[in-house]
Amino acid sequence: MTQILSIKSNQPQKTVLLTDIAIDKVRELIQAESDSGLALRMAVRPGGCSGFSYEMYFDSQIDESDIVEEFGDVRVVVDPQSAEMVRGSTLDYKDGLMETGFSINNPNVAHTCGCGNSFS
Repeated sequence: MTQILSIKSNQPQKTVLLTDIAIDKVRELIQAESDSGLALRMAVRPGGCSGFSYEMYFDSQIDESDIVEEFGDVRVVVDPQSAEMVRGSTLDYKDGLMETGFSINNPNVAHTCGCGNSFS
C-alpha cells in the first residue's frame, strides 16, 4: 500500500488576509470611487519612529511581479518586497467608539511605536 504524505508549508496560503468587515469596507470605498478596476495596494516603506510604516491606497497599476490576492470581487496587491514583511498579516476594519479605521495585525512585527503607525 502506498502512503501519500502531504507536506505543509510554514507560510500561509495568502500573503495577507482580510476580515469580512474589511472586505466589505474596501468594496464600499472602491464603489465610491466609481472605478471597478481599482485594487487595494498594501506596501511597507522605510520611515516612521520604528523603522517601517504601512501604506495603503487604491491602485489601478498592477506590475507583473506584484502579488494579487482576491477576496471575491476585492483585490489586494502587494509588491514582492513588502510581501515578505506582511506575510501572514490580517487586515481588519473597526467602526466603534474607541477605534475607527483599518488595522493590520502583523505577526512579523517585533516592535511598534506609540503612534501605532510604524514598526520594526
